[in-house]
Amino acid sequence: MVVLTGLSQPVLGGDVADAMVEAIVGISVITFQHEWGTRPVVGFTLAALGAVVCALGDMFSSPTHGADSAHLARMLVEVGLSRGAYVIVRARARAADRSAATRAALRREAEVAAARRATEREHLATLHDTACATLLMVSQGDDQDWSWLPLRAARDLEALSAMPGFGTESIDLSVLLGCVPEGVGQARVQVKLLVTGPLAIPSGPGLAIFNGVREAVTNVARHAGVREAELRAWTEDGAVVVELSDAGRGFAPESVPARRRGISASIVGRMKAVGGSASVASQPGAGTRVQWRWQERPPASPAGDGTRAAGLPGPPGARAQRAAVVRFIRGQLLHGAQLSALLISLVAQFTVSLGQLTAHQDVYGPAWAQTAAFICLAAVAATGGAYLLRGRRIPPRVRGWSVGAVLAVSGTGAFTLPPERLAGPEDWVFGLIGWHALFLLADLRVRVLAAFLGAHVGLNTSAMFVLGSPTAAESTGMGLSTVSTCGFQFSVGVLLMHLLHDAAPAAGSAAAREEELRTRERIHEGMQRDHKERYRALTATTVPLLAGLGHGVLSPHDDDVRLRCGVEAARMRRLFAESDAVADPLLNELRACVEVAEHQGVTVSLAIRGRRKEVPVEVRRELIDPVAVVLGHTRTTARVTVVWTPRAVRVSVVGQDFADGRRTGDLVRAHPRAAASKVALAKGAHGGSVWVETMWEEPIASGVDLP
Repeated sequence: MVVLTGLSQPVLGGDVADAMVEAIVGISVITFQHEWGTRPVVGFTLAALGAVVCALGDMFSSPTHGADSAHLARMLVEVGLSRGAYVIVRARARAADRSAATRAALRREAEVAAARRATEREHLATLHDTACATLLMVSQGDDQDWSWLPLRAARDLEALSAMPGFGTESIDLSVLLGCVPEGVGQARVQVKLLVTGPLAIPSGPGLAIFNGVREAVTNVARHAGVREAELRAWTEDGAVVVELSDAGRGFAPESVPARRRGISASIVGRMKAVGGSASVASQPGAGTRVQWRWQERPPASPAGDGTRAAGLPGPPGARAQRAAVVRFIRGQLLHGAQLSALLISLVAQFTVSLGQLTAHQDVYGPAWAQTAAFICLAAVAATGGAYLLRGRRIPPRVRGWSVGAVLAVSGTGAFTLPPERLAGPEDWVFGLIGWHALFLLADLRVRVLAAFLGAHVGLNTSAMFVLGSPTAAESTGMGLSTVSTCGFQFSVGVLLMHLLHDAAPAAGSAAAREEELRTRERIHEGMQRDHKERYRALTATTVPLLAGLGHGVLSPHDDDVRLRCGVEAARMRRLFAESDAVADPLLNELRACVEVAEHQGVTVSLAIRGRRKEVPVEVRRELIDPVAVVLGHTRTTARVTVVWTPRAVRVSVVGQDFADGRRTGDLVRAHPRAAASKVALAKGAHGGSVWVETMWEEPIASGVDLP
């Protein structure tokens, strides 16, 4: 098509036909750069072919005149600039992809960490209410009716091995609340249930409320000093509200230590994890009221791809993140488009246009006006470039003055040139103005660019009629120039607007969907890994103990079994303390073990020497576990000491009246330790006292010693 069009000049005939053929071939060759953008050799070959056939057609139509080298040079320059513009926009798009991927990776890590913390809190709360509570009860009592223990231990074992997560299927909360255990024997609490009608609620929030109520009933039995409580449930402004109240001794909620998890994790934390809320109101001597509230929120977006895994939390704010990605990609593409238009403007002005201006000074009237217009246009390009090259958007006020200056240049060029020369070789302004408008108006609607080009063409048409009566050939030439030059610039503007307003949202949405899938996969992988790493150490000790209690192989009347239950409860309490955000994690986890021993009636003193330093979590586990074992088997008093040195930390415990000093070695090895452990262990026994010390020394390769 390019060859046939270029060689059609002898058939069409006339200068107007030459201009039309050149416009058709030039636009075809320029747009071809974008269709075959990844193969520049093909595009430049077609450009050379177009230039050759236009020259041949010109020679064949006018044998006495040679080919117009200016037109051929202009076509090659335009092709080169088109390729350069494509490369700039593509580079900005790739930069946007890389930057968006980096931002998405950072956001993904934050979302994964938040989701893992949420599921971790839920799982730890479940363990607190099930296995840990059961083991603590066994370790503290010896004259109880244990008929309930086998079934509860079996259920606790099932909860320990299950992955966290709630479903979304609807259940009747009133039926679920009727199953709240009241306890047995002296620990039984008579719960009066008052529910107004069926309460449909998703199973996730329903189970969260059920487990919270169960924990609250247990607290009534342990601390309230009464054996009656009232449980009410109703709907209020679209929310499901559950309230448990008692007339017991009450307490001051603000005085409860942060390490106590019955309220913070099992009641408040669990409801927060499923999007609800819980509150505890109490005063000493005025009873206690615990209230749970949950209200369904409209879904952020329908899950049309079926990729949401059951029980897996989705990334929060997905719609807002997708909009942010779209805005970012659009901004990067806009910046690339403006840089491309600026490049075309500068190259065209200081090559072709400057040559035209200097070669035809005698045609302009006056010439100084044309020169001033050239300088003004160069100033506009320099001002816009100063913002764009620094990665900033052109301010609206600067853009307004610049657009006005460009239109003034258009009018100056039109009214200081003879009408028959408009849009001809002497008119350097006509074909240049549109590129300046493009980099100034690229971020606006396409109708703004159309209005500007219409005003530009209108000024030149007005000058043609005001300064003289145009002939048919002059009018036709102006029309062809308008179509070939302004029409092409308008087409490029439409392409850029489409790129910004259609392609950018599509690319941003696709990137956001892909990132959401990656985030879900990472959350799933993280939870699987956390579950294995966190509970692998408990499997070898807690699971056999629960299995023995559940099948009646182990008796809660056995003193050794109760001691083992106390040790496992201390290990779980230390595990719960891992998730606390505290300044000294090692001391916080030690105190969790000490607290369990104190519940067994052991008097424990804790001493700290030196300045703390950072200790990896896996090292803390090995440092503290032998201490938990010794505390669990101590009957009267114990002393725990932590000594910090510049490169090491030592944790020692001395237990008085140890349960069985001859089995010290077996006890401190009961908890499995990694084969490549860096924690050294020393132990000794004398009479009824046992001493155990663990030490970890920071590797020398880790760098400068921490204070």
